[in-house]
Parts: sequence; structure tokens; C-alpha cells
Amino acid sequence: MFSKILIANRGEIACRVIKTARRMGIQTVAVYSDADARAPFVKMADEAVHIGPAAAAESYLVADKIIAACKQTGAEAVHPGYGFLSERASFVEALAKENIAFIGPPANAIAAMGDKIESKKLALEAGVNVVPGFVGEIRDTDHAVEISNDIGYPVMMKASAGGGGKGMRLAWSEKDVREGFEATKREGLNSFGDDRVFIEKFIENPRHIEIQILGDKHGNVIYLNERECSIQRRHQKVVEEAPSPFVTPKMRKAMGEQCVALSKAVDYHSAGTVELIVSGADPTGESFYFLEMNTRLQVEHPVTEAITGVDLVEQMIRVAAGEKLAMTQDDVTIDGWAIENRVYAEDPYRGFLPSTGRLVHYQPPVEPWADDGDANGRRGVDGIRVDDGVFEGGEVSMFYDPMIAKLVTWGETRDEAADLQVAALDAFRIEGLGHNVDFLSAIMQHERFRSGELTTGFIAEEYPEGFEGAPASGDLTRVLAAVGGVIATADADRARRIEGQLSDDLYAPGDWTIRIGEREEASTSHDVRLEEDALTVDGEQVTIEMQYTPGESMVDVELYGDDTGEDAEPIDVYTIQLKPTRTGYAMTTRGATHTLRILQTRIAHLASHMIEKQPPDLSKMLICPMPGLLVKLHVAEGEEVQPGQPLATVEAMKMENILRAEKQAVVGKINAAEGDSLAVDEVILELE
Repeated sequence: MFSKILIANRGEIACRVIKTARRMGIQTVAVYSDADARAPFVKMADEAVHIGPAAAAESYLVADKIIAACKQTGAEAVHPGYGFLSERASFVEALAKENIAFIGPPANAIAAMGDKIESKKLALEAGVNVVPGFVGEIRDTDHAVEISNDIGYPVMMKASAGGGGKGMRLAWSEKDVREGFEATKREGLNSFGDDRVFIEKFIENPRHIEIQILGDKHGNVIYLNERECSIQRRHQKVVEEAPSPFVTPKMRKAMGEQCVALSKAVDYHSAGTVELIVSGADPTGESFYFLEMNTRLQVEHPVTEAITGVDLVEQMIRVAAGEKLAMTQDDVTIDGWAIENRVYAEDPYRGFLPSTGRLVHYQPPVEPWADDGDANGRRGVDGIRVDDGVFEGGEVSMFYDPMIAKLVTWGETRDEAADLQVAALDAFRIEGLGHNVDFLSAIMQHERFRSGELTTGFIAEEYPEGFEGAPASGDLTRVLAAVGGVIATADADRARRIEGQLSDDLYAPGDWTIRIGEREEASTSHDVRLEEDALTVDGEQVTIEMQYTPGESMVDVELYGDDTGEDAEPIDVYTIQLKPTRTGYAMTTRGATHTLRILQTRIAHLASHMIEKQPPDLSKMLICPMPGLLVKLHVAEGEEVQPGQPLATVEAMKMENILRAEKQAVVGKINAAEGDSLAVDEVILELE
């Protein structure tokens, strides 16, 4: 067994590998860029080596710097995590020349399967059913258009070395191909150092199923069941679960055995994932196509660990050290259900724009996962596991993936795992930048998600106009009003105790009018009355139990039904985050933030005389919606533009975003130049 390994990665996956290596008695070495000098993984490792500037192309993607760090520290092996150099055969070969082990598959398997073009050729030769497409070299945009026309729209353009949703464009027409082909090439080059692109038929209403593979150097390969990753946005996975609600035992066996055969064809060892696209309209599951093989550890590996009890990182290390697998296919079981949500620094209320910046507050629902070696421990604390690599006060950088944390829950059933997700997301406190916690909670509560009727079009179909928060039930609205009344009374009670009041007999009011909703015309009004033995909302009694001290930012609330005896169980439990506003509170729970305007009933009628502030007209400005790099200006001053015409391309979080004209206009003043770093809400150009 190795005595020291180097982790050629950053963030949560670096922390994840370090924890398991530490349990195994293996020393660890971290490598870090300028942007990660204070990151948790750097502090966790036994040693740390600085390898360059913040840009990945000058640090984490430079193989020579990784190898130099191994020599400097005496590391015997390298774990690549995912992304960066994890699927680069040349890196494995370079390590081998220096007699440094690679904790992953052999170079020939990476070359054959990690390259999406070559893997499709191999699959075709092996008789595996693949999605119709073109897997040769594409000369230029005109050639891409010709190929797309032959295949038939819609088509998907993918960077050959891509992964994690990067370097992918869906094209519904020739116009889309002409606009997106060069951008796909650039994203592939910038993120993976490879600008080759392939094009394939896009299968509508598909389900995304993947099989986890594990093999050793002695010819043994097994599959650890499947994961469903159908809920995606811009081809980036958002929710993953294991097992799949769609896959039957017969389907699982057929898919697994085919994926094992494919792996053996390239002498695969270590952990890997074969991705399949399955027609959701075919309940037999026989209509599945090979998409690609990811020759590395997947982001979503914890859900497989939760239902099988197998530590995939430990197995990768043991396989790399030459050990045989200690399990056979018959030993692989399914225990319960696990769901993983990716908590990202992106704002779903603003079209999911990347949101970089400082984490002013960061408080996960449970302590980040610690590897104690127990199979049940891989399910976290009471079924809730948090894998992260950030800290309160730290910064989410524009240079890397926007992931803040992975939230994994395990339950005996799928509904139990989803309910735990909702509860844990409510208690996830993140402030300082935009995040997608509300959106994830809304998905977990969605009727279609609960039914298991999933496709990769779920988000686009269910949120066609964007995300505005999860809808609130009548029970939730009444609870929020009741909580608002209790909090207002407690705050008023503390205020009356301050010395220097006008009178000594001030009392805390118990009658409140609470309006829920930001704007008057869209709000609902509730009358809340607190008495010694009752709390009523609109004249109906509401029984809640909560503890609140003025100034607290989060409260737990238990809602009771008609039975309020000593042995009564709450009918629902809420975790509500509180943020004071000028006239009340913003309360966040169950996938939405609700603005409560809280007024004493005796003066509430006067609120109608207050003038609402009108937002400024920004329609004549092209405003940068996120921090990023201005890659291209598509127009010049004085040029007339039409609705939908590209105006500028901004790169953020390794993704290119095209900003388009919303109406016919003439370009006036241009305030930024190509290559400029832009702040959020910075004006790029003005329209006349």
C-alpha cells in the first residue's frame, strides 16, 4: 500500500480523497493555485505545494507541475479526482515514466474510452448500440452544418474531451449550428485543452442512466448498480439518485452486463462510469444507447456509496496498489435510496446566472462528512451527508466550477430521501452570493419528481418562464403568518423594555395585519391575533411550537393539528430562515423566500397611502448579468440590431453566455472592450 499520495485537484473532491486516505493511514499532498491558498483542502492535507496562478490552464492543468510536486514531496501515487487531468492519457503516461502510480484506469483505457469520439468508434466496432451521429473530424462550421443537415435536427454538438456539461450545444436549426459550433470548440479548448467536436442526434424526452463500474488489475470487473441523472440544466447534472425509479432488475442486469463487457474490452480497472441514454417511452428499457464512458470518479459517486456501502475512493486506491477486489457481483446489493443535489453558486431567480463572491455566511445543515470507515457512516448524520470544500468568509472564484457543496440524503424509500432533502435544504444557510437552494427544494417537492416521471427536459418543461420560487400551500402561508405574529410580538416586547420610553405602561401588541408578497397587488393579507391561550390566523386557531429570541436568523417550527395532548406528534416541521426588512421579515423555507410586511392592525389601513418605488428603466442598456470575461463584442457603435441578435459573449465559470438584443435599436456608446473583466451589473453598451 502507498504511504503518501498527491491529490491533483481542488475543492470538495480533494477534501473527499484526503479524508479516506487519512483513514487508511496514507499521508496526503495537496497542490493549490493562488486562488486556493486558504482553501480547506490545503489545510487538511499533510503537505501542500503551490503550483501557479488562479487560471487552471496555468496550474491544475499543467502535468509537469503536478509531477514536480510529487518529486518534491515523495508522493508515490496521484489521485486526479474528476475534471482537470483525470481523463488525460498523456498525464498517466508521464507519471509512469517517473515511476509514479496513477489512481485510476490505464492510459490505453482512457485513450479508448475517455475520448468521446474514439469511444464511439470502439463501441460501433464492438456492436454496441450508439446514438446516430458523426464521429470523424469536423473541418469547419460549414462542414458541421452539412453533417447536422444529414443527421436531422435536433443535434447535439459536444467537445470530444468535454465533461461536466461543458462544451455542449443543442442545435435545432442550421442557424444554431452556425452560432454554436465555434463556441463549443472554444469551450473545449479553454476547459480541456482540446477543440475537437463531434455531432450526434439529440434524442428527445430521454432518461439519463449511468452504470458504476469497478475493476481491478486481475481482470475482475463488476457493476455497482445504476444512478439516474435525468434532471439536468444546460446538460449539467443537478439531481442524481440511486437506484433509478425507472430501472427494473431485468434492465439493471442487461445494462450492467453490457457495460462490464465494454470495460473488459479495454482492460479497464479502477472506478468508471458508463453513461447511457434511455427512451423513457420504452418501459422494457431495451432501447438504451451508449453515450460515453467517464474513466474517472463521478461527482455523484456518494449516492452509490450510500446504497451499496462501498467506498469508491478506497477501492480506487487499493486497485492502484495492485490489490484484488474483495467483492464479487453477487455481493453487490441495494439498501434504501439516496439522492444528491448539487448546491451551486448560481442565481435561479436571474436565469441561473453564475454568482461569484464571498461566502459571508456558510452553515450546512450538518457537519461536513467525515470518513470513519463505517458503511452506514457514508450516509452522513441521520441520513444527511454534506461534501464541501468551502468555508465561511471564503470566496467562490470565477476561475473554477461554481459548486459550493454536494448534499446527499439516504432513506429507506425514495420519498424519505426526498423529504430529508427538503428539510436539509431549509437549514442550509448561505449568504453573500446567489445560490440554487430554493430551486433544489422546489424540485424535491415537485409532483412530477415524486412520481419518478423524469426526462432530461424536466427543468425546461416545468420552468419554461424561469424560476420564481416554489409555490406555497395554504398551510405554509398560515404558518408563516403565525410565525410572523409571534416574532413581531417578541420583538415589540423587547423594544418596550428599553429605557427612555415615552410611557412606563407600554405593552407588546398582539394584533397584527401581515401581508405576504413583495408587491401590494400580488400579496395576501392575514389577520393574526395572539392571546394568552390561543394564536389565530384569520380567525382560525393555529397551534405551533417554536423558540425564538429577537435577533435570531433561523427558527424551527412544529405545526400541530387538532390533537395537542402531551403525546401529540407534529403534523409538519419547518426550518425558517429570517432576514429583517424595513417593515417586517423575509422568510425563506420550502423552496422560496416570502416577504412579510408586518403592521399593527390599528394602523395597517394607512399602508395603502404609501407610494411604491418604481424600478428604473434599464431597457436601453446591455448590462452584464454576472461577473465574467468579455470574450467577444458582436456589434459596433452606430450599428442597427434586431431582437435576438447577439450583442456580446461573456465567459463565466468556464461557460460562454451570449447576451442578445431584446428589441430593435441602434448601438450607441460601447463601454467595454474584448478581454475586459466585467463586474455584475456593469454596463457593456448603451442602445438608442
